[in-house]
Amino acid sequence: MAAVKSQLEGKCLSEYESKKVLREYGIPLAAETLAKSVDDALAFAERAGYPLVMKVDSPDIPHKTEAGVVKLNIGDAHAVRTAYDDLLKKAKAYDPNASINGVLVQEMVKGGTEVIIGVKKDPQFGPTVLFGLGGIFVEVMKDFSLRIAPISMTEAMEMIDDTKGARILRGVRGRKPADINALCETLVKISLMAIDNKDRISELDLNPVIVLPEGEGVRVVDALIITEQS
Repeated sequence: MAAVKSQLEGKCLSEYESKKVLREYGIPLAAETLAKSVDDALAFAERAGYPLVMKVDSPDIPHKTEAGVVKLNIGDAHAVRTAYDDLLKKAKAYDPNASINGVLVQEMVKGGTEVIIGVKKDPQFGPTVLFGLGGIFVEVMKDFSLRIAPISMTEAMEMIDDTKGARILRGVRGRKPADINALCETLVKISLMAIDNKDRISELDLNPVIVLPEGEGVRVVDALIITEQS
């Protein structure tokens, strides 16, 4: 994992750079490209199809929604062109000194359940892994579970079952059960990555992660790694 070590040394990571680290550990990601031009964005759209998500990729703008540099439901080529220019203008207005890597163009993952996975380095216990359902479950109801890394598949399942939101993942009121096995595998991989890089990663935030119906896997949609040097 020498490539991972070099990516994590002494700098803040953008979303795209964070996902490069996740990819090294086999963590499933939504299909995307880092477009350096409108033509790059359109070429990806032609391959991936619509709808799409577009967002500015910058290590200096970690909270993209707050900065207004995310656009959802991009439905055609005209919308791609308009969004590309508008996102770059908004990024410069938000932080004129921000380093802009380009615009992330991403498939819009539908039909799943949003969850949050995080890692934080505890001064006493080292890396800890957090799991919870997205939206109000974590933010308002404080419905989440924690474990010290690394974790096993059994511990990952226990993390999920510790939350009230587990009933949603298992299927209620006609909902299809989510791919809990794939979610457990992802939690285990995240915990191993955290241990491997405990001296380089301070925090990790995957929000949202989309858990698709049983047998269809999971997709990490957004990611942020904060390094120790950051």
